[in-house]
Amino acid sequence: MNSRFNDEVVELLVLSSVLDPHNNYKAFQVEDICKLMNDFYLDDFTEQEKLHMKIQLEHFQLDAHQSTELQKTSTVAKLCQVLAKIDKSNIYPLLDRIIRLVPTLLMFTATIERAFSIMKIVKPRFCNKMEDDFISTYLVAYIKKEIAREFSTYSIIDEFVLMKKWRVQLRMSSIEK
Repeated sequence: MNSRFNDEVVELLVLSSVLDPHNNYKAFQVEDICKLMNDFYLDDFTEQEKLHMKIQLEHFQLDAHQSTELQKTSTVAKLCQVLAKIDKSNIYPLLDRIIRLVPTLLMFTATIERAFSIMKIVKPRFCNKMEDDFISTYLVAYIKKEIAREFSTYSIIDEFVLMKKWRVQLRMSSIEK
């Protein structure tokens, strides 16, 4: 895993795993969750919330060992659902927020990794003369190929014809002035 992903991504994966409720929250480490919040969610929490997070997490640890509903959870997604169901998301709003934020950052990181992998396919070493605008447009079309398949060749040609007419009209009006 270390050779495939950079150190930051590995740290994110390791730190996000501490939210796992398996084995009666054995992996749940208050310090690691605070580190996750401080390192990866700088703009999502205020300084005051960062101070309150540690207290909330310590209270949650005690609560998790006493609540049968919380003990039955096996995934982070189920934990989020149970917190909402038993109205603990209001008691632990910062924990609820970080549980909701972690999957988005993991997905965002994976999307970036995927884009760079695709860029290696689209722009091999021998094609370094491609301009940034062209490669950017081409990458979007390649990444979103499911959407691109919905366009017909004729609709694209018609769009270019309309653009050409618009450019001609624009030139004519600038010449007249």
